[in-house]
Amino acid sequence: MFYPDDEAEAESAKAVCATCSVQVNCLEYALAIREKVGVWGGATERDRRRIVRQRRKSA
Repeated sequence: MFYPDDEAEAESAKAVCATCSVQVNCLEYALAIREKVGVWGGATERDRRRIVRQRRKSA
């Protein structure tokens, strides 16, 4: 579930993440280590790349 083949399949993993008490920590960890695969903290690979780009722009 957390390693989907496409964005549509990621929705079920994102739903689980939405109820998780460590979602923010999980996402920050994935961003810090530049995790390339899977859904982490409710974010897919594409989502995490977008977050990193946005943070660079605002820095």
